Amino acid sequence: MSTTTATQRTQPRQQAGVVVEKVVRQFGDRVVLDHLDLTITDEELVVLLGPSGCGKSTLLRLLAGLDRPDGGRVEVPAKRAIVFQGDRLLPWQRVLRNVTLGLHGADAEQRARDALVEVGLSGRERAWPKELSGGEAQRVSLARALVSEPELVLLDEPFAALDAITRLRMHGLVRALRSKHHAAMLLVTHDVDEAIALADRIVVMSNGRIGESHLVRLSDADREASVAREELRSALLADLGLANQH
Repeated sequence: MSTTTATQRTQPRQQAGVVVEKVVRQFGDRVVLDHLDLTITDEELVVLLGPSGCGKSTLLRLLAGLDRPDGGRVEVPAKRAIVFQGDRLLPWQRVLRNVTLGLHGADAEQRARDALVEVGLSGRERAWPKELSGGEAQRVSLARALVSEPELVLLDEPFAALDAITRLRMHGLVRALRSKHHAAMLLVTHDVDEAIALADRIVVMSNGRIGESHLVRLSDADREASVAREELRSALLADLGLANQH
């Protein structure tokens, strides 16, 4: 098993925002997480890649505080947010109210409006969720996650239900928002191309543990098309047992 390592940065901040050590989670006789280790440094975007049923979402739920491990240690920042595959918007509340949920203070509404501007939804504050496209609904979910300025953002296959063009636009949005908010992020996916498009580091999960770990040292242009990108893609497919697929 490869040891996960932090991405090298020029900034002095290199503290571990997330520490998962020897974590076990089982349901009945089925061990889903088997003494799993993972660290995520401040401001690092880690993509957790693996086939369905390998334990990705279980790990994410532990980090979100929605579940508890049966053994081991989990340390996460107190301020964290989660974006699910479904938008999880309240259908009886307008867009602005969906973003302000859980916010406090006299500036809550203005912060929510600013967040909607960031995700490209200025002017949609009074829309109902049923009036939004799938991409717009996920933009609202991102705004709701980031408006509280979390130190850790967890994304559980948030773009899986979107069409290909909308997904590409959402990838660009995530990169832009990350650059501005400087939060650590963990994205769960089973899509190799999505992992390459977004990650500082890609970790591959198998049999309840982290297997291989790949630092992504590609420029934005190289992420789209380059020999290095194809080499990384081939390595990830091999890690997933899909070496002959392109």
